[in-house]
Amino acid sequence: MLILTLLQSFGQAVPLTSCNDEYCVMSRAELIPLEIQLELGPQLCGSSYIFGPDDPRWPQRVIRFQEYMAPQFTVWVQVGCEDDISTVVQYAYQNGIPFYTVNRGYGLPISQGKFRGMAIDVQLLTDVVVDRERQIARVSAGTGTQDLIDALWEEGYVTVTGASSCAGIVGQALGGGHGRYKTRYGLMLDNMVRLNVVLGNGTTVVASDDSHENLFWAMKGAGHNFGVVASYEMKIYPHEEDTWYFRNYVFTQDKLEPFFETLNKVIARNGSQPVEMDVDFGHYEFNPLFSDTDVILYWTFNYAGPQIDAEKYLAPFDAIGPINITDGTVPYPDMPLASRNGNLDSTCAKGFAKKASTVGLQVYNTSACRQVYDLFDARLKEYPELRPASFVLFEGYSNQAVKAIDSASSAFPHRHDYINQVTTITHVPDPSLDAPAMQLAHEIRELFIDGQPDRLPSAHVIYAFGDEPLEQVYGYEPWRLEKLWALKAIYDPTNQFAYHVPLIPLE
Repeated sequence: MLILTLLQSFGQAVPLTSCNDEYCVMSRAELIPLEIQLELGPQLCGSSYIFGPDDPRWPQRVIRFQEYMAPQFTVWVQVGCEDDISTVVQYAYQNGIPFYTVNRGYGLPISQGKFRGMAIDVQLLTDVVVDRERQIARVSAGTGTQDLIDALWEEGYVTVTGASSCAGIVGQALGGGHGRYKTRYGLMLDNMVRLNVVLGNGTTVVASDDSHENLFWAMKGAGHNFGVVASYEMKIYPHEEDTWYFRNYVFTQDKLEPFFETLNKVIARNGSQPVEMDVDFGHYEFNPLFSDTDVILYWTFNYAGPQIDAEKYLAPFDAIGPINITDGTVPYPDMPLASRNGNLDSTCAKGFAKKASTVGLQVYNTSACRQVYDLFDARLKEYPELRPASFVLFEGYSNQAVKAIDSASSAFPHRHDYINQVTTITHVPDPSLDAPAMQLAHEIRELFIDGQPDRLPSAHVIYAFGDEPLEQVYGYEPWRLEKLWALKAIYDPTNQFAYHVPLIPLE
């Protein structure tokens, strides 16, 4: 009892300068983990736990995909039940403790670096419940891409998911959600039916077409600014193909121009990519398996159907003269691994500092692609420390289903970006490499922007680095940001959610 009394005295509340709701928020942001464990722990379910930096689990919990300007955590709360999320958020809010939701730890933007406080880890919440009658699935907050693919496949269903198996589902969907089956069913956010949202004060609301409709609109494209999605319902579809065909190519740089010219003509088709050629993506990379001097071009094509039907699209690429081809037919759940986007592939690696840039494209400008290659190759030779995991990535999709949906129906503004271009200049954390890595990422972005002079620059919020103007991320139409700011004042007036490309940046 004496120890508890002393601990409580250490955490005596200091009022903030303003009061909200029916009570005055008390600032106890410097509470030590043991105090929080004693106060909050009894309110949580048995599978939850709370610990601090001295715990042996800490290093593996805090490691992230982005270690440059990473969030700084002071206490870790692993929630074991969905209701725990609102309990923890309410506790943090009432005690003036900043909080940040963590799923798989793949957030990229530098705005995360302004965070210091409590992690709310939802990774234990991975339930996927299929409702066959309604053709929907209820998905819990901590579900990862591969979790969802596997769970639905066992029930005979598929849905739109990211192309990489390592990232969490909810975070991708709130930012738009590109990936496999987008060709048929639209973006991930187009398939969200109902969201259970925990607001910044711990209140839980339902956002859907029939409840908090404006919040639902905002969550679909700018959701990181408004609340924690504890669970959500999404549309699912009976799977039509038992197997998919993939073909992965490696080309040397002398094939770059014919490759992108063929890609524009045969596959991309100015936004009219064949639906059955569900996704193709590739990148410039240094890969000593194929060259110990020059950057190579890697590309994968993922075809929803048999190899014989894919040949009419892929034969022209065979004719270009790749130095390596890997192909095969696999069940759909194995496609991330087959296309080098599995949990153990380098694109999913954690613990590195990343300087990133992104641009939405409509066509592959061959001249810009060449300029970027030459710059990237030269800089990686100048700074070999950047070689192991740096990429200039391109993602191509069929966009008919995305374009068919009214752009005003959600906060997502980029329905006419047919290609996502993302650059990540990656290195072991080392301040001496920050400046050259940042400069390279920025120069690559400018080359791609210059390659489409008739379009305003755009940045998918999931790939944004956080140094872009808000209009570039959330849309240039004035009404978009005006509506988002108005909704922010209603649903997050104290700006609790200000760490992922925020609508209202912190000072």
